[in-house]
Amino acid sequence: MEASAGRTPASPDRGLRRDAPPSRRGTLSGWLEARAVKAAIRQIEGEELQDGVQELRRGVYPDVPYTRDATWHASVWRWLARHPSGGEMRRWVAMDGERVVGHLAATPQSYRVNGQRIVAHTPADYMVHPEYGFQALSLMRRFFRSTENCVACDMLPAVIAVETRMGAEEAGKLTYRAKLLDVSQLPSPNLEDARKILGRFLNRGSSGAPEEPPEGPRPEMPPPRPRAPLPAPIKGFLNGGLRAADEALGRGFGGSLRVEELDGFDESFDVLFEKIASTVPCLPEKDAAFLNWRYGPGSPQYPVTVLGVKDPGGQLLGYAVLKVSRNEQDGYPLDLTALPGRPDAARALLRETTRYFRRQGVSMIRYRFVDSPTAPRPNDLWKLGFFPRNDRSNSLLVKFADPTMQETARRISNWAYNVGDGEATFWLY
Repeated sequence: MEASAGRTPASPDRGLRRDAPPSRRGTLSGWLEARAVKAAIRQIEGEELQDGVQELRRGVYPDVPYTRDATWHASVWRWLARHPSGGEMRRWVAMDGERVVGHLAATPQSYRVNGQRIVAHTPADYMVHPEYGFQALSLMRRFFRSTENCVACDMLPAVIAVETRMGAEEAGKLTYRAKLLDVSQLPSPNLEDARKILGRFLNRGSSGAPEEPPEGPRPEMPPPRPRAPLPAPIKGFLNGGLRAADEALGRGFGGSLRVEELDGFDESFDVLFEKIASTVPCLPEKDAAFLNWRYGPGSPQYPVTVLGVKDPGGQLLGYAVLKVSRNEQDGYPLDLTALPGRPDAARALLRETTRYFRRQGVSMIRYRFVDSPTAPRPNDLWKLGFFPRNDRSNSLLVKFADPTMQETARRISNWAYNVGDGEATFWLY
């Protein structure tokens, strides 16, 4: 999903993205400039050629430490095979003799589109050795010839270009909002500018009125300054101000609804999903069985924290699934879903999500989702200090064999989708 220059190799955003382009070049034309070296495409089963695929991964990403963790990657594939539709998973490799030079998988997932359940596949773990860039097209062509329906969530232009070339349509982009909890994540700032920004947050909290997003085009931002350690007194002053701002902004946010930490996913999640599916045209099928597979023992992201909000009668109104990165710097709301028509439930979950990550000591919250009736409202995100990161947006791409389903799915406004719902975060290390 993300391949930003200057990030450390262990960055969780590096693991969060689609597993990088099939070569280290960033465009489709860049891939095709590679020598058209012949290679054979073949399907593999189970752990067949696992060592060869792992060797390819280390060659494509030599500077990324997690690619050397063969045990972890093997566990991801065993987990994928346990998906309720795991029998429909497919994997292909490009072979030059006995050497694996390319890999692509088709991972299945169930969706509800226009009230009908349907299985669609997602391209996963897509990589090609730089000397065999032309095989990127051959692998993706095999994917689209072997699957009937496709849903993908991608950021890299090269991957999106191949998928659209094969017939997928870009429905739209996910919203990406970030919230700063610790100024150590910022470039070395001008202190006066930092005080002004902090003052605006505090004033907004005291007024009780949400700040509207600015209208009109945004000026192009200058390149980020290199990060430098802040003097401890300045860091303490700014972080204390951020905490005070959060307390002021969150006061009364979400009304009197009480959010609690849940032990897991029970039948109440089935009831909530069916209520949502009756009003939202397109969404992943997230019943209790799926959620327990997605986030329970064996999942690459296990353990996670699950927050829930209920009405006075005990009915589940919404939930959030939260994950702290291994380096403990970033917090990810992998899923934040509320019943349509209950923005108070979404606000309460957003408030407690912020409080949870602050208690965990993370520096930044990174939240990617489709703006939908199940998500927090844009004004609520602004009010709690979540700022837009439009330069790092994921695209949702779809291709359904049924023309009516495709017409519905190709419009992002018909979707409810969180970044944790699909393959994009399966590789969050």
